[in-house]
Amino acid sequence: MSKKPVRIRLLTEGLISLIIALSPLVFYSYKYTAPDTSSIDFLFIEITPNGFPDARSNLWFILIKFVPFTLLLVWFLTCKDWWYHVILIPMAMFAFQCVQAFRDTDTIDENEIMYVIGVTMVIAPIVYFIRLKLVDKYVHGIDLKAMDDELKLLKEKEELREEWAKLEKRKEELEKKM
Repeated sequence: MSKKPVRIRLLTEGLISLIIALSPLVFYSYKYTAPDTSSIDFLFIEITPNGFPDARSNLWFILIKFVPFTLLLVWFLTCKDWWYHVILIPMAMFAFQCVQAFRDTDTIDENEIMYVIGVTMVIAPIVYFIRLKLVDKYVHGIDLKAMDDELKLLKEKEELREEWAKLEKRKEELEKKM
């Protein structure tokens, strides 16, 4: 076995662990900015008050949306449960709120629910369909492929019976002629 997949896995898991471990520091990093500032420049991003009293308040608002979104993204990408698609719903909520935080408007957390309802209307039926298939297979013991195969077999049997009946009828007709 090659060492490359193991190294990639260790790097990936290490990066995920680092993101989770640094999340409290990132979450509270707004406290380390100067109060009453009109602008904060960080990694090619300029954060302005944008409807808040100062840029620090806006940074706080952005971080309380961005950090949970990041943690939900990690959870979504690493989850192996059948219901992991449901995590997309709160992720969508935080994503829409993060986008709203960067827009130059005075309304914050106003209309995101409409977008989240749209996302929910797409994801909920998908998750319910997956759940139904799992319940049918593992709880009720219904294997849809086996049922389909059995129905095909029954259909073939019925076709053979019809063919047999036709042959019997033809045999009778031939016997009458003789």
